[in-house]
Amino acid sequence: MSGRPVAVVTGGSRGIGRGVVLALAGAGYDVVVNYASNADAAAEVGKEVEARGGRAHLVRADVSRADDRRHLVDETTAAFGRIDLLVSNAGVAPSVRADLLEAGEESFDRLVDINLKGPYFLIQLVANTMVAQQAAGRVERPKIVVISSISAYTASVNRGDYCVTKAGLAMTAQLYAARLAEHGINVYEIRPGIVETDMTGPVKARYDDLIFNQGLTPIRRWGQPDDVGRAVVAVATDLLPFSTGQVIDVDGGFHLRTL
Repeated sequence: MSGRPVAVVTGGSRGIGRGVVLALAGAGYDVVVNYASNADAAAEVGKEVEARGGRAHLVRADVSRADDRRHLVDETTAAFGRIDLLVSNAGVAPSVRADLLEAGEESFDRLVDINLKGPYFLIQLVANTMVAQQAAGRVERPKIVVISSISAYTASVNRGDYCVTKAGLAMTAQLYAARLAEHGINVYEIRPGIVETDMTGPVKARYDDLIFNQGLTPIRRWGQPDDVGRAVVAVATDLLPFSTGQVIDVDGGFHLRTL
C-alpha cells in the first residue's frame, strides 16, 4: 500500500458535499468529486483540493442511475486504484414544498430515486469493491459515511417525501453497518441539522428567527458545511474504530429534549 488514501464524495461540488471534500483534502485525502450537473462548481472545488495538497478527480454521475453508479466506481479505481472512504452525500429537496394531503407521486419518485435508491445501491457497489480490495491488500479499514438529516426523525408535513427518504437512509446505514462489520468496514450516519447552503437559502429568514430568536437549537448559530466536514474527518482518520452504525448528530443540539 502506498500513497494518500482516497475518498469518494457524492454531491461534492456544492454545499455540505463541498465542505466534506475540502475537509478531507486538508486531512491528507485525495478526493473523487462526484457531481450531477454543475461542472463549473466541481472544477472550483477541484482547484481547492489541489491547493490543499491533494489530488482531485471530477466525475459526473447521477447516483439514481445504475450505469452512472458503476461509472463512478470504475472512474475512481482507474484513477487511483483504491477506495478508502465513501461519503454518500448527494441528495435533493422537493422542487415544491407540498402539503402531505396534496403532494404528488412525481416528486416522491424523484426523491426516492436520488436520495434513497441511489445511495442504497451505490453503497452496495462500493462495499463489494472494498471487500475485494482488502483481499488484494490494497486498502485497510475502509469506511462508509452516510450523510442523512434531522429530517430522518423530524416530521415536516410540507415535504413528506424528503423526510421519508432521510428516514430510509438512516436504516440504510444501520443495515450496512451490521452486514459489513465482519469485513472490517465501519459504517456511520452523520445527521446534519440546519446548515447554511444554497438548499436552505430560500428559507433563511424563517430559520434565522427560529435559531436566533426562538432558540430552536441550543447552539444559536447556523451550521456550516465545514461542521459536517470535521465530523467526516474524525471518522476518516480512524478516531472511532470501535464504533459502527453510530449516528453522529451535527445539529447544534437540535436533537436534545429539554424542559
